[in-house]
Amino acid sequence: MLQLESIAILSDNYVWLLHDQRSCIVVDPGAAVPILAWLTERRLHLAGILLTHHHADHCGGLADLPSVPTYGPAHPTLTARVQPVTDGERISFQELALEIDVIATPGHTLSHLCFHTQDILLCGDTLFSCGCGRLFEGTPAQMLASLERLTALPDATQICPAHEYTLANLAFARDLEPEHLALQEWEHETRALRRSGQPTLPVHLGNEKRRNPFLRCHEQGLQTLLECPDTLSTFTALRAQKDAY
Repeated sequence: MLQLESIAILSDNYVWLLHDQRSCIVVDPGAAVPILAWLTERRLHLAGILLTHHHADHCGGLADLPSVPTYGPAHPTLTARVQPVTDGERISFQELALEIDVIATPGHTLSHLCFHTQDILLCGDTLFSCGCGRLFEGTPAQMLASLERLTALPDATQICPAHEYTLANLAFARDLEPEHLALQEWEHETRALRRSGQPTLPVHLGNEKRRNPFLRCHEQGLQTLLECPDTLSTFTALRAQKDAY
Protein backbone atom coordinates (compact mmCIF):
# COMPACT_ATOMS: atom_id res chain seq x y z
CA MET A 1 0.00 0.00 0.00
CA LEU A 2 1.31 3.43 -0.97
CA GLN A 3 2.41 5.62 1.95
CA LEU A 4 2.91 9.39 2.01
CA GLU A 5 5.55 10.94 4.27
CA SER A 6 7.56 14.15 4.47
CA ILE A 7 11.06 15.21 5.52
CA ALA A 8 11.66 18.71 6.85
CA ILE A 9 14.74 20.29 5.22
CA LEU A 10 16.44 23.69 5.04
CA SER A 11 14.55 26.35 7.00
CA ASP A 12 10.93 25.51 6.21
CA ASN A 13 10.84 23.15 3.19
CA TYR A 14 9.24 19.75 2.99
CA VAL A 15 10.40 16.93 0.75
CA TRP A 16 7.45 14.64 0.07
CA LEU A 17 7.97 10.91 -0.41
CA LEU A 18 5.68 8.21 -1.73
CA HIS A 19 6.72 4.64 -0.99
CA ASP A 20 5.48 1.08 -0.64
CA GLN A 21 8.07 0.11 2.04
CA ARG A 22 10.38 -1.09 -0.71
CA SER A 23 10.66 1.62 -3.38
CA CYS A 24 10.26 5.37 -3.09
CA ILE A 25 9.83 8.51 -5.18
CA VAL A 26 10.99 11.87 -3.88
CA VAL A 27 9.45 15.26 -4.66
CA ASP A 28 11.48 18.51 -4.68
CA PRO A 29 14.83 17.40 -3.21
CA GLY A 30 16.20 20.72 -2.04
CA ALA A 31 18.96 19.00 -0.03
CA ALA A 32 20.34 15.49 -0.51
CA VAL A 33 21.81 14.57 2.89
CA PRO A 34 18.56 14.25 4.86
CA ILE A 35 16.96 12.33 2.00
CA LEU A 36 19.83 9.85 1.75
CA ALA A 37 19.79 9.37 5.53
CA TRP A 38 16.04 8.75 5.47
CA LEU A 39 16.29 6.23 2.63
CA THR A 40 19.13 4.40 4.40
CA GLU A 41 17.26 4.26 7.69
CA ARG A 42 14.14 2.90 5.98
CA ARG A 43 16.12 0.64 3.65
CA LEU A 44 14.19 1.98 0.68
CA HIS A 45 15.24 2.02 -2.95
CA LEU A 46 14.99 5.38 -4.71
CA ALA A 47 12.90 4.76 -7.82
CA GLY A 48 12.35 8.29 -9.11
CA ILE A 49 12.35 12.02 -8.51
CA LEU A 50 9.79 14.72 -9.31
CA LEU A 51 10.50 18.46 -9.51
CA THR A 52 7.72 21.04 -9.36
CA HIS A 53 9.95 23.95 -10.43
CA HIS A 54 13.51 25.15 -10.84
CA HIS A 55 14.15 27.10 -7.61
CA ALA A 56 17.22 25.87 -5.72
CA ASP A 57 15.37 24.96 -2.54
CA HIS A 58 13.40 22.44 -4.62
CA CYS A 59 16.16 20.92 -6.74
CA GLY A 60 19.44 21.82 -5.03
CA GLY A 61 20.07 18.28 -3.82
CA LEU A 62 19.52 16.62 -7.17
CA ALA A 63 23.20 16.31 -8.14
CA ASP A 64 24.00 14.33 -4.98
CA LEU A 65 21.18 11.80 -5.35
CA PRO A 66 21.40 8.57 -7.38
CA SER A 67 20.74 8.86 -11.09
CA VAL A 68 17.16 7.63 -11.34
CA PRO A 69 14.29 8.67 -13.62
CA THR A 70 13.73 12.35 -12.89
CA TYR A 71 10.83 14.43 -14.21
CA GLY A 72 10.15 18.13 -14.07
CA PRO A 73 9.38 21.24 -16.11
CA ALA A 74 11.30 22.26 -19.18
CA HIS A 75 13.60 24.98 -17.85
CA PRO A 76 17.11 25.96 -18.97
CA THR A 77 18.56 25.91 -15.45
CA LEU A 78 17.61 22.28 -14.83
CA THR A 79 20.20 19.64 -15.70
CA ALA A 80 19.99 17.29 -18.65
CA ARG A 81 19.04 14.40 -16.36
CA VAL A 82 15.59 16.00 -15.87
CA GLN A 83 13.12 14.65 -18.39
CA PRO A 84 10.70 17.48 -19.19
CA VAL A 85 7.00 16.78 -18.83
CA THR A 86 4.02 18.98 -19.63
CA ASP A 87 0.39 19.43 -18.75
CA GLY A 88 -1.76 16.34 -19.23
CA GLU A 89 1.09 13.84 -19.34
CA ARG A 90 1.08 10.75 -17.15
CA ILE A 91 4.27 9.48 -15.48
CA SER A 92 4.55 5.79 -14.62
CA PHE A 93 6.72 4.26 -11.91
CA GLN A 94 6.38 0.54 -12.48
CA GLU A 95 8.23 -0.44 -9.30
CA LEU A 96 5.44 1.12 -7.25
CA ALA A 97 2.61 0.38 -9.71
CA LEU A 98 2.09 4.13 -9.60
CA GLU A 99 0.84 6.59 -12.19
CA ILE A 100 1.06 10.33 -11.67
CA ASP A 101 -0.75 13.00 -13.68
CA VAL A 102 1.02 16.26 -14.53
CA ILE A 103 -0.83 19.57 -14.08
CA ALA A 104 0.71 22.80 -15.34
CA THR A 105 0.22 25.57 -12.78
CA PRO A 106 1.93 28.76 -13.97
CA GLY A 107 2.04 31.58 -11.46
CA HIS A 108 4.82 31.17 -8.92
CA THR A 109 7.01 30.39 -11.92
CA LEU A 110 5.89 30.17 -15.53
CA SER A 111 6.78 26.48 -15.83
CA HIS A 112 5.58 25.31 -12.41
CA LEU A 113 4.04 21.82 -12.31
CA CYS A 114 1.87 19.97 -9.82
CA PHE A 115 1.61 16.19 -9.59
CA HIS A 116 -1.61 14.35 -8.82
CA THR A 117 -2.08 10.68 -7.97
CA GLN A 118 -4.98 8.95 -6.28
CA ASP A 119 -5.99 11.37 -3.48
CA ILE A 120 -2.65 13.20 -3.27
CA LEU A 121 -1.67 16.55 -4.82
CA LEU A 122 2.02 17.44 -4.71
CA CYS A 123 1.74 21.16 -5.33
CA GLY A 124 5.16 22.70 -4.69
CA ASP A 125 4.80 26.45 -4.27
CA THR A 126 1.43 26.89 -6.00
CA LEU A 127 -0.96 26.22 -3.11
CA PHE A 128 -0.35 26.42 0.64
CA SER A 129 -2.64 26.05 3.58
CA CYS A 130 -4.44 29.42 3.81
CA GLY A 131 -2.19 30.85 1.11
CA CYS A 132 -0.72 30.55 -2.35
CA GLY A 133 2.68 31.06 -3.91
CA ARG A 134 4.23 34.46 -4.51
CA LEU A 135 4.20 35.52 -8.16
CA PHE A 136 7.85 35.55 -9.19
CA GLU A 137 7.21 35.04 -12.91
CA GLY A 138 3.51 34.62 -13.63
CA THR A 139 0.56 36.99 -13.56
CA PRO A 140 -2.37 37.08 -11.13
CA ALA A 141 -4.61 35.77 -13.92
CA GLN A 142 -2.31 32.78 -14.48
CA MET A 143 -2.12 31.93 -10.78
CA LEU A 144 -5.86 32.29 -10.33
CA ALA A 145 -6.48 29.95 -13.27
CA SER A 146 -4.01 27.46 -11.81
CA LEU A 147 -5.71 27.53 -8.42
CA GLU A 148 -9.12 27.12 -10.04
CA ARG A 149 -7.85 23.98 -11.79
CA LEU A 150 -6.67 22.56 -8.49
CA THR A 151 -9.92 23.33 -6.67
CA ALA A 152 -11.75 21.21 -9.26
CA LEU A 153 -10.11 18.12 -7.73
CA PRO A 154 -12.11 16.11 -5.14
CA ASP A 155 -12.46 17.68 -1.70
CA ALA A 156 -10.78 14.63 -0.12
CA THR A 157 -7.54 15.36 -1.99
CA GLN A 158 -4.55 15.66 0.33
CA ILE A 159 -2.71 18.91 -0.40
CA CYS A 160 1.08 18.58 -0.03
CA PRO A 161 2.81 21.98 -0.31
CA ALA A 162 6.57 22.31 -0.19
CA HIS A 163 6.77 24.77 2.74
CA GLU A 164 5.59 25.04 6.33
CA TYR A 165 3.95 28.43 5.87
CA THR A 166 0.64 27.73 7.60
CA LEU A 167 1.01 29.91 10.69
CA ALA A 168 2.37 32.85 8.68
CA ASN A 169 -0.49 32.53 6.19
CA LEU A 170 -2.99 32.28 9.01
CA ALA A 171 -1.72 35.51 10.57
CA PHE A 172 -2.57 37.36 7.37
CA ALA A 173 -5.88 35.55 6.84
CA ARG A 174 -7.00 36.14 10.44
CA ASP A 175 -6.18 39.86 10.20
CA LEU A 176 -8.21 39.99 6.99
CA GLU A 177 -11.20 38.07 8.39
CA PRO A 178 -10.92 37.98 12.21
CA GLU A 179 -14.44 36.57 12.66
CA HIS A 180 -14.05 33.70 10.18
CA LEU A 181 -14.82 30.60 12.26
CA ALA A 182 -12.94 28.07 10.10
CA LEU A 183 -9.81 30.21 10.29
CA GLN A 184 -10.12 30.53 14.06
CA GLU A 185 -10.46 26.76 14.45
CA TRP A 186 -7.55 26.02 12.11
CA GLU A 187 -5.28 28.50 13.87
CA HIS A 188 -5.97 26.80 17.22
CA GLU A 189 -5.26 23.36 15.73
CA THR A 190 -2.16 24.54 13.88
CA ARG A 191 -0.59 26.11 16.98
CA ALA A 192 -1.11 22.85 18.87
CA LEU A 193 0.54 20.88 16.05
CA ARG A 194 3.57 23.14 15.91
CA ARG A 195 3.99 23.18 19.69
CA SER A 196 4.21 19.40 19.57
CA GLY A 197 6.72 19.50 16.71
CA GLN A 198 4.27 18.16 14.13
CA PRO A 199 3.77 19.45 10.58
CA THR A 200 0.52 21.16 9.67
CA LEU A 201 0.52 19.35 6.33
CA PRO A 202 -0.96 17.68 4.40
CA VAL A 203 -4.38 19.32 4.50
CA HIS A 204 -7.56 18.37 2.71
CA LEU A 205 -8.67 20.44 -0.26
CA GLY A 206 -12.24 20.63 1.02
CA ASN A 207 -11.05 22.38 4.18
CA GLU A 208 -8.90 24.80 2.20
CA LYS A 209 -11.85 25.71 0.01
CA ARG A 210 -13.69 26.78 3.17
CA ARG A 211 -10.93 28.81 4.79
CA ASN A 212 -8.15 29.77 2.32
CA PRO A 213 -8.90 33.33 1.13
CA PHE A 214 -7.01 32.77 -2.13
CA LEU A 215 -9.48 30.01 -3.01
CA ARG A 216 -12.51 32.15 -2.09
CA CYS A 217 -12.02 35.21 -4.28
CA HIS A 218 -15.32 34.42 -6.00
CA GLU A 219 -17.21 34.98 -2.73
CA GLN A 220 -19.23 38.18 -2.51
CA GLY A 221 -18.18 38.81 1.06
CA LEU A 222 -14.48 38.84 0.22
CA GLN A 223 -15.05 40.98 -2.87
CA THR A 224 -16.97 43.51 -0.78
CA LEU A 225 -14.28 43.50 1.92
CA LEU A 226 -11.56 44.26 -0.64
CA GLU A 227 -13.79 46.64 -2.64
CA CYS A 228 -13.30 44.64 -5.83
CA PRO A 229 -15.92 43.90 -8.51
CA ASP A 230 -14.88 40.40 -9.59
CA THR A 231 -12.80 37.33 -8.82
CA LEU A 232 -9.61 38.36 -10.62
CA SER A 233 -9.42 41.84 -9.16
CA THR A 234 -10.10 40.38 -5.71
CA PHE A 235 -7.30 37.85 -6.13
CA THR A 236 -4.94 40.55 -7.43
CA ALA A 237 -5.67 42.82 -4.47
CA LEU A 238 -5.37 39.95 -2.02
CA ARG A 239 -1.99 38.86 -3.39
CA ALA A 240 -0.71 42.43 -3.27
CA GLN A 241 -1.81 42.79 0.36
CA LYS A 242 -0.14 39.52 1.31
CA ASP A 243 3.10 40.58 -0.42
CA ALA A 244 3.13 43.75 1.65
CA TYR A 245 2.08 42.08 4.91
